[in-house]
Amino acid sequence: MYGLSVRWSLADAPADVAEALREYVRDTSLARFTGMDGLRFKTWRMRPGEWFEGTYVFETAAARDAFAASFAETAADSPGSKLIGSAPVLQEPFEVVAVAEGGAGFAAGPGPA
Repeated sequence: MYGLSVRWSLADAPADVAEALREYVRDTSLARFTGMDGLRFKTWRMRPGEWFEGTYVFETAAARDAFAASFAETAADSPGSKLIGSAPVLQEPFEVVAVAEGGAGFAAGPGPA
């Protein structure tokens, strides 16, 4: 499997950006990526006040690389960048060595907030 991390700094973002990002992911972005061709899964991660990240895992390197190239062209104008007030500080491909499903099972959907 083939991963991609896209990270934004929240250091200079508006004070209410964490809640705005949670709402955007829950109400818009989750539906956009659910069922996307070539995508195994996407995880949105955040450390409020520090960073916000999209972590993608694709079936093939070609699917990952095509998405990464397309996103790089529009990253500065993406909804996340507009909410945060700046473009991503990192777009990094990686290899997924393995994924284990724990005893609690896999759950898709919004997180606890």
